Formats: sequence, structure tokens, C-alpha cells
Amino acid sequence: MVVALGKVILASVLISFVSWLSGKQTSLAGFLTALPLTTLLALAFSHLEWGNAEQSVEYAKSVFVAIPVSLLFFVPFLLAKKFQLGFWGCYSLGIALLGVGYVVHTHIVKQI
Repeated sequence: MVVALGKVILASVLISFVSWLSGKQTSLAGFLTALPLTTLLALAFSHLEWGNAEQSVEYAKSVFVAIPVSLLFFVPFLLAKKFQLGFWGCYSLGIALLGVGYVVHTHIVKQI
């Protein structure tokens, strides 16, 4: 229970810090967000919890495939001006594209 609470606190502090930083230094916050900080933490926590190297490797491979696929979320934001999309329109379309991305991800992971 204490370990789980520690994980929650660490992740919460990291997310809160980057969110706060986005109002002060957008570029640095974006860079930190793009780093695989969550992946680093989640892989380590998962391996410490389960102790299964094979499972950890499979998890890392899934993340590797998911990273480029997850960039689909940002496509509407890149096209926002061209199609006169507001924030919530971009956000909603991005979520929908993530659904498509998940299907693609699942197919690719089965192949590797």
C-alpha cells in the first residue's frame, strides 16, 4: 500500500510540475512532456512489482510502437488554423484519432 501511494505521489508531482511549467516556459514544458518520463517510471515500477523480465520487454516493445501512433492525437492541433478548429474540436478529434491509433497499435504489436 505504501509503495502504491509513493507511485501515485511521484507521478502526481511530475504531472503537476510540468503543467505548472507550461504556463511559465512552454518550450521547456513541451520538451519535458515529450520525454518518456512516464515510461521510465512505469517500466521500472512494473518490473519491480512483477519481477518478470520477459513481460517488461514486451511492455517496452508495446510502448515503442505506441509512441509514433500516439502522435495522431496532435494532428488536429497541427491543422487547427487551416480548418478553423477550436481547442475542444482539436481535442475531440485527437481522441478519436487515438482510437484509430489503438487499432493500428494492436495490429502491429501482434506482428512483432
